[in-house]
Formats: sequence, C-alpha cells, structure tokens
Amino acid sequence: MQWVGSIFFFLLFVCLLSDGCFLVGRKPLSFQDLGAHLERLLAEGEPPEDTRDQPVDGRLGPLSVVLDHTSGFEGLLFVDDDLLGVIGHSNFSSIRATTCVYKGKWAYEVLISSQGLMQIGWCTLNCRFNQEEGVGDTPDSYAYDGNRVRKWNVTTTNYGKSWAAGDIVSCLIDLDEGTITFCLNGQSLGTAFSNIKMGPGVAYFPAISLSFKESVAFNFGSRPLRYPVEGYRPLQNPPTADLLRAHKLLGYIKTVLSTTLDTQEEKVVEKDSACWSIHGEPTTLVTLALIFNYFAPLMCKVYLVEDVLMNFLLGILEGGGSVDEHPLIQQLLDLFWLLMEDYEVNECLKQLMMSLLRAYRFSPIIPDLGFQIHYLRLTTAILRHEKSRKYLLSNVLYLFIGVKEAGLEELIPTTWWPTRFDKEGKDEMESKDESAEERLRRRAYERGCQRLKKRIEVVEELQVQILKLMLNNKDKGTGEASRYIFLNKFRKFLQENASNRGHPTALCPPEYMVCFLHRLITAVRSYWDEGKRKSPSSISSDEAYVPPQLFYNGKVDYFDLQRLGGLLSHLKKTLKDDLAAKANIIIDPAEIQATSMDDLDEDEESGAAQRPFGAVAMGGALARPSWLSSPTLGRANRFLSTAAVSLMTPRRPLVPPEKVKVRTLAVEQRTEEDIEGSHGNDGLLLGRPLEEPDQPITEKSLLEILDGIVMMYNLSVHQQLGKMVVVSDDVHEYAVALKDTEEKIARCPGRRSDILEELQKSQKVFAEKLNHLSRRLAWINATIYSKEKMLDVYWLLRVCIRTIEHSDRTGSLFAFTPEFYLNVAMNSYSALKNYFSPSNCMDELPGYEDTLTQLAAILANHFADPRIVGTDIKDSLMQALASYVCYPQSLRAVERIPEEQRVAMMTNLLAPYEQRPWAQTNWILVRLWRGCGFGYRYTRLPHLLKTKPEDANLPSLQKPCPSLLLQRHMAELLSLDKDMAASFLNSVLNQLNWAFSEFIGMIQEIQQAAERPERNFVDTRQLKVCATCFDLSVSLLRVLEMTVTLVPQIFLDWTRPSAELLLRRLAQLLNQVLNRVTAERNLFDRVVNLRLPGLESVDHYPILVAVTGILVRLLVDCERQGIVFLTVVLFRPPQPTSEEDLCPICYAHSISAVFKPCSHKSCKACINQHLMNNKDCFFCKATITGVEDYSKPSTS
Repeated sequence: MQWVGSIFFFLLFVCLLSDGCFLVGRKPLSFQDLGAHLERLLAEGEPPEDTRDQPVDGRLGPLSVVLDHTSGFEGLLFVDDDLLGVIGHSNFSSIRATTCVYKGKWAYEVLISSQGLMQIGWCTLNCRFNQEEGVGDTPDSYAYDGNRVRKWNVTTTNYGKSWAAGDIVSCLIDLDEGTITFCLNGQSLGTAFSNIKMGPGVAYFPAISLSFKESVAFNFGSRPLRYPVEGYRPLQNPPTADLLRAHKLLGYIKTVLSTTLDTQEEKVVEKDSACWSIHGEPTTLVTLALIFNYFAPLMCKVYLVEDVLMNFLLGILEGGGSVDEHPLIQQLLDLFWLLMEDYEVNECLKQLMMSLLRAYRFSPIIPDLGFQIHYLRLTTAILRHEKSRKYLLSNVLYLFIGVKEAGLEELIPTTWWPTRFDKEGKDEMESKDESAEERLRRRAYERGCQRLKKRIEVVEELQVQILKLMLNNKDKGTGEASRYIFLNKFRKFLQENASNRGHPTALCPPEYMVCFLHRLITAVRSYWDEGKRKSPSSISSDEAYVPPQLFYNGKVDYFDLQRLGGLLSHLKKTLKDDLAAKANIIIDPAEIQATSMDDLDEDEESGAAQRPFGAVAMGGALARPSWLSSPTLGRANRFLSTAAVSLMTPRRPLVPPEKVKVRTLAVEQRTEEDIEGSHGNDGLLLGRPLEEPDQPITEKSLLEILDGIVMMYNLSVHQQLGKMVVVSDDVHEYAVALKDTEEKIARCPGRRSDILEELQKSQKVFAEKLNHLSRRLAWINATIYSKEKMLDVYWLLRVCIRTIEHSDRTGSLFAFTPEFYLNVAMNSYSALKNYFSPSNCMDELPGYEDTLTQLAAILANHFADPRIVGTDIKDSLMQALASYVCYPQSLRAVERIPEEQRVAMMTNLLAPYEQRPWAQTNWILVRLWRGCGFGYRYTRLPHLLKTKPEDANLPSLQKPCPSLLLQRHMAELLSLDKDMAASFLNSVLNQLNWAFSEFIGMIQEIQQAAERPERNFVDTRQLKVCATCFDLSVSLLRVLEMTVTLVPQIFLDWTRPSAELLLRRLAQLLNQVLNRVTAERNLFDRVVNLRLPGLESVDHYPILVAVTGILVRLLVDCERQGIVFLTVVLFRPPQPTSEEDLCPICYAHSISAVFKPCSHKSCKACINQHLMNNKDCFFCKATITGVEDYSKPSTS
C-alpha cells in the first residue's frame, strides 16, 4: 500500500525531462517529504527575490498605482475605499494617479459606470485644473470625451465613438514615438495625438475630469486588463511570480481531483474530475491540504482570483448544460471552507464575486449575450453552495440584475420607425397605407426585436434563479436561513436609497433598480404561489396585499418616510388609545418619553439632523454604503424601526385578545421568530385589528419583502421608467424631421446644388440617429416596457390598492400607513397609462376596469380625508383626481363607484374655497363641465390652432368628456343645501374677484415695462403668473356658468335669503370683466397685441365666451319670473359714468379707499382681496401701511 501511495504522489507531482520522458530512479515520495518537494517545484522558474520589486525603467512612483486623493485632485470628489473608483460631486472635478511615466509604452483602462460628461487621458505635473478647465483643457494634457465624441488638447476636434455605461476605455501612451491612442471595448479609435511634448522633466500621469454624479473605476494593472494591447505594459506590474505559483498549484489540484487510489487493486486510477467527491480517501484530502497551504494565501489577491480561479471555474461550466450538472464547483467550495482559514475564504469569495460583477457589467458586447450568461451561470453555481451563499449575502450582496445593451446591430440589422401618429401617439399608418418596402422593413425589424427579446429572457431567467436562491428559507442547517439574511440587507439597501435619494451609489446604478424590481417580483410571486399550493387556505399572489398591522406594530423599519397622519412620534402619542382598543397594542411609556426627548434634541441640533428629506452630506471621502456594513438606525422614528414582543402576564382569562407591549429592536437583532412568529406570537402580523380577516396570507417574510418592493418603486423605479420614455419621443421627433427633410429634397430646385447638399447631409444625420434610436427603443421595449414588465407594474398597482383598502377599514389607524403606498398607486397607474403605451394596451390587462374603479374610489374617498395631513400627498391626490376626470375611460370609472362615495366626493369639492388649495378643486369641476358650456367644446383655443400643433398627450388638450351624472349630484347638493350653495358661490365669487384683479394689476405692470425704452423685456416668471391668473379667472367663470345652468334658482329664486345678494355680486363681477376686456383701445387689447411668449392663452375669446355663457343662461334659458328679477339687478340705479370715479382695478365699483402712504385709490373690495396675498401697492409697489375711507369731495 505504501508503494501505491508513492506512485500516487509521483503521478501528481511528476517531473518531465526536456524530451518528454519521465524522470526515473527518484526516491519514493511520502507525506513527510511532500512539503519540501512542493517547495522545490514552486521555486523552479521563479525570478530571484531581489529582482522582483525593482523599479521599472520609464516609470516613477509607487509600485501599487492608485488615485492621488491627497494632493492630485481639484474640486469635490468621492473616492472609493480601494482608491480606484471615483464619483464627481462638483461642477467639473479632476484627479490624477500616483504614478507617472516618461519613457516606453504604457496603458491603463477606465470602466465607464455612467455615460455623462467626462474627459479621460494624460496630464503632466505642471497642469493646473479648476472647476471650469480639466484634463485636455491645458497645454500639457490630452483627453478623450466619449460623451461629446471629441478629443481635447486646449482645442477640440471630433474623435472616436460615443461611449455608454458598461464600456471600457483603454488609454495608451507611446513615449518612444510621442503618440496617444484610445480604444473603446478593445477597438482602436485611431491615434488621437502625435508629437506630444517629451524630454527631460516631462512625465505623464493618468488623469480624469468628470462632472457632477458621473462615476468611473480605474484599472492600472491591479487586475488583469480586459483588453491588453501588444507592446504596451500596464502601469502596475502583474504579480508574475505569484501567477506562476498559482497556475502550478491549480494544476496539482486538478490532477488530484482526476486521480484516485483503488485500494483493492492497489493501483492509481484516472477518473472524471466532475464526479469527484470530498468524501473520498484520506490520502487525497491530506494531499489537498498540503497544496492548499500554499494555494490559500494566493487566493486573497484580487489579480490571482480573477486571472486564475475565476477562469478555472468558468472552464468547468463551458461544456453547457444546467448548473446542477456540474457538482464539482460545490465540492471545490466545500474544500475551500474545509482547508482554508475563514478570513482567507471570505476574502477569496468577496474578490471572486466582485470580479464576476465587473466582468458581467463590463463584458465584451456580442449578440447572444453569451458572456453575461456565462458569468450568471457561475454566480448561480456559487450561490447554490449554502455556506458561501450565506457569507456573500451577509457581507457582499452585489446585484447581477441589469441587462446590458449588447449587439443591437447584429440582432436588428434592419431598422424601422413609424412615420405618422394619431393624437394619442400611436402609429396611425394602417397596413393598406404601407408600401411593400415599408412592410418588409417593419416585419424584419419585428423579427429582430423578437430575437433580442429571446436573448434577454435567458438572462432574466438566470437572474430570477439567483434571487430565488437568496430567498431560500429552508436552508437552516448552518444557521439563519438565507431569506432572513437577504431581508435585513434589503431593508438596509432601501434605507441607503431613502436617505440618499438622487445620489445612487455606483455599485447599483439606477437603471439596475428597474430590473431588480421586476426580478424580485417574479421570485416573490413564485414563492408566494408555492406556499399557496402547500396551504390552500392562504391567498394567492394575485390577491396579495400588505396587512395594516405592519405599519403600526413596530416590526418593520420605515426609516424617516412620512406617514399619512404625520410624524410617527405624534401618532404614537395621539393614537395610543386607539392602538390599545383596536389592535391590543400597548405603547411602552418609556419609549414615548425617549422619543419626545429625541425630538427635543433634534430641534436643537444643526447640520445633518436638520437636513430635509433627501439631502446628503457634502465633502469628505465616499462612505461605504450602509447596506454593505452595519449602520446605526436614524434616531428620528427609530422607536418603530423593528420590535420584539414580550407578552404581559395575563390578568384575566384569554377570552378577549390580550394586550401586547412592544419594544424596539435593531434590524441586526431580529430573528426568524420575530418575523415569522411562533406559538402565541404573530410575528410581523402582531396586532391584527378586528376589521382584518383572520386568514393566513403567506409567509410573513414575503410580506416584508413585498412592502420593500413597493418602497423601492417609490424611491427610484418610477423615476427611471419616466426617463426611458424620452427615447420613444426622440424617435417620433427625428422621424418627423427626416420626413420633412425628404419633402424639402423633393421640392429643391435642381440649380440649387448647395441647398440640396446641405439637405442631404441633414437627411443622413437624421437617418443615422433614427437607426441608433430604433434599435435602442427595441432594447428598452424588451427590457423595460415589455408586456411582462407591464403586468408586474399592474400587479404592484393592485397590491397597493388592496393594501390601502384594508388599511382604510381600520379607521383612525389608517393614519399610520406610509405615504408611499398612495404615491405608488397613483404613479404606477400613471406609468401604465403614459409609459407602456402604445407598445402595450392597458385594456388587455386582466380586470382592468375593476381596478380603475377601485383606484377611482381611493382618490374620491381620500383627497379630502382628514386623517391625511401631509400637504404634498394631499396635493398629489387632488392632482391625480383632476387627471382622472380628464379621460373618458377613467371618468367612467369615477361614475361607477358607489353613489354614496360619489356624493361625498362632490360634497368635498363644493366646500368653500378659502383655507384650502382651491385651484385644483376648481379645475376638477371645470373638467366635469367642459363640453357642456357655451363655446366650450374645443380641445385647443381657436385663436391658437394656427400657432402651435396639437399635443393630445396634455390633459388640457383632451377631447371634452363631461359627466352628466356628477353634474346631477352637484345640482342636487346645491339645490337642497341652501347654506352650502351660498358659502360655495360666495367663495367662488371672492376668488374670481381676486384672480381677475391680480391679472389686471399684472398686465398694467407688463404694459409699463414694455413701454419703457431702457427695458425691452418682461420677466418670464411674471408672464407665467399673469397667464395663470387669467386661466384661473376663466375657469372660475366656467364654474359659475355650470352653477347657473344646473341650479339657476340659487340666483333667481328670491325666496332664498342669499339669492339677491349672489345675483348682485355676480352682475358686478361680470360688469367688471366686460369693462376691462371690451372697452375700446383698452389695456387688455394692448397687452394681447404684444403677443408675448408665455401669454398665448390670454385672448378675448376664452373669457368672453365664458361671460356670454352665464348671461345666455340667465337671460334666455331661465323662466320669465327669473328674467324679471335679473332685470331689476341689471338695471339698478346707474353708477357714476366718469371713468375717474370708478375703481381703476375692477371698473365695477366707485373708488372708496385710499392707500397710505402712496395715496393711490381703488374700491374696498379690490384692496381687501389684494392685501390677503400682497402688501404692495397695485401701482407703485410701495408697501401699504394702511387703508382709509375715501369719498369724492363735493364740487361747488
């Protein structure tokens, strides 16, 4: 047996002669001398130690090259911990490396994380940069800018190609020939600069200048260059000796895995390494342990992990097949954990995953996405190993969730774009209108889009598998299950984004968040439905919602995100009795007191504690994101971050539910029992209100992940969905421009060759841009706006609707619901309506009409809900309702809600306008009326039809869709409730008086400014406010027209105590409007004729037809008795006829007030209304200190 062991060692560590023959006559190897033999083998071919770290000729500086964050920078930058990644945080920041070169050929690589404004290249020590001038803007600096596709050296010219996030730029300098060259993804862009300055004292540093929020990562040679160029050396020497040792040792490991001892036959047998098992012969394990003594320390170095280990593992999977068919990777990871120190295997796994992430994001572009698929398969194989997965989840949690734009030219060789659009932005061209060539192009384009979608679906499926592994909650054999580790990290990830909104970390670009959301939804729904199959009494994922007790029982951390009822500390104090009565939860008095003290402390603190939501600290080094470490929770609202439950001693039999006291618990301290619960402990569902059904929903951990998905959509995803829409808009604009250019070419006279040449150049530019955009649009439609992604967003909308409905039933406890649930409900509907069409039709969504009706009920019930106190969320609800009633389909949904809710909505809309945001309310009433009023059936004002093309995507340009049902409710309410009618109309008349008076005051200022020779322009903001006041005046007149039409008796039935007063006020205001608008050569005429940009909507037509509509209803359509009453008011004793005696603001009342100290005059109604919002004089802008009565002196 000893002889067989010697043969085994000999075959493992065999020495070959130069002619390929085995060396014979060697002393037999044994365990005792195996270590020494390994040492001799590893030492062969290594360079002498005294020559390893010698300085390289042509280079100056540290051997380890990083960014110079101590002195070699200008502006504000965030530099990563490894000093290789950088994020710009000021207007234009610059930084250089610590090492320079003065002779030879050198290269480094830059990994582009964002595609914005950056200048990358080389500079000398003499270059001085600032916030305006960076690399390439000074004489001795040279740069390439792929954002603007230019090269820079004081002056600039076109050069290279446009770069994108995920590209790699290689920067090459040849100091023997004096040239600088750049490569993009391994393809040379040509020599950028020649005859650069060289000689004594001239050395070049790698350098970059980048604008705000742009980010890159450098590779000076600390990792293998992705695209090495022959003849050029990386600035940092590769670890040649360690590479040689690592390759030798890995060869020995592979030999061990493919060799075994047959003890019965007493011989050494070769076998397939894929079938190797760690539960083998002791001889094999001892041999591997000796090899790992040398191999393990090398695997802590990033260069060796990426160049040796990662490539070896990738080679195992090269044969194809599913990941399950390659168990060798699992066995190798078992070896790593068995034979390496914990710190070694931890560092090795971390570097391996980081290398995979970089390789995935910056892999070469090929049509079938083969590289991305290869890296994802290896990631999946590693994460299938339980111990490795849990370590990576706890300490790394990097996401492989994006899908890179790759190989679009090969996958979609033929491009196509629609050339005509209808008013909803959909392609208007029918099949019969297409030419044969256009039909062939469109079909070829569609086939290319399908090919692209199939490639992307393979990547997405692998990403879902990765997330399913992370969400595994059955792997409890080695400690906490993966899902609970993921859950805590996920909440920290959300906290980082919530506290750092607008400044996403470089490790998770914003566009990856969209992909992450969709994959996470797929994985969660898979586990949810799997649980439904095992427990038929629980609900399916199609009926998923987040139960309301998560919002107030303290189990889930919502950071500083706002609740519907205001601050959490306030809610806990004011609603503690409701919590005890409805949810059987007792708030610990000590915690309430501690929270109050925290509030007092925070009031006294300054700086970060006083920053508004979304603000971030400026300056200093970039901190490690908190979801990668273990940050402390924010103090504000921390008492409800998470909670552990302690049941109080029962004081009576358990017939009624027992009160439960909650105490706070940090996220890191939560256990599976705190989330899922146990006997006598409901976990996350602690404190179920009586209104909530006693029915199992799903695993409680999935509920918290679902809550996080909703939060993630609110924090980042919706914003990113909106940004992608601009590509579709660009395609439309360029298609129109190309068609217009082609028509001009067809009309161009043959003798004007110069014009024809310019038009043909424009045609070529537009066609090239459309080719690029149409391919990019195909990628966006496949990854962002596909039918499957639309169903995900629709599912999220329904989750939010059901969650809000369940929370609403809890009464006062509804105030604990986070605001983002309402925001996501409104925003996801907006995304479905505006972002996913016309590629996908909303009408095809399952149960779409019922969902529209449910959302309409939420908007109608809560836009004036007293339980909601936040100004922003109340405004959002009002705006969403105003948009909802603009479109026929959603307006019909409002009409389908129960009558009781419709009447309550109209009652809230008819509340007095004072002390609330009345403008939005008024717009809603106007949109319910539009299409019924006098001259009110247009989509665009008649006088604007020729000046601007219609854009039906704007709500104001939708075809009128009045609601006769809601008008009837309004008529019933105003006719039955006389007090409501009087207060509502008085408030409308007050606001009309104010809005029109403000409008007149502003056009006076505009006229004066336009007449002054020294100032020939008017402030655009002033013009915008002026136009807004005019639009408000018209809309208020339309509401009055609506009221006069629906319930004329309010004005004409003088048995009502307020009828005569209301009619007189109405007549005075109509008189005021007509005096100002119709007088010959008046101020209104002069301003309209100026045709100022911003005042396009200000014209005679909209305001005169509104006034005419009111008068027609009063004088023509009412009964004879009403006309008598109206005549009495209209023909009251005449007012003074002299214009000098009339108020110069309203022209409806006599002057009755004089201002102090300037002595200007108006009527009391105008000045009183004006002083409610402004203390400056109408005319001279002096501050008004007092108002006195004025009576005209008598003339003798």
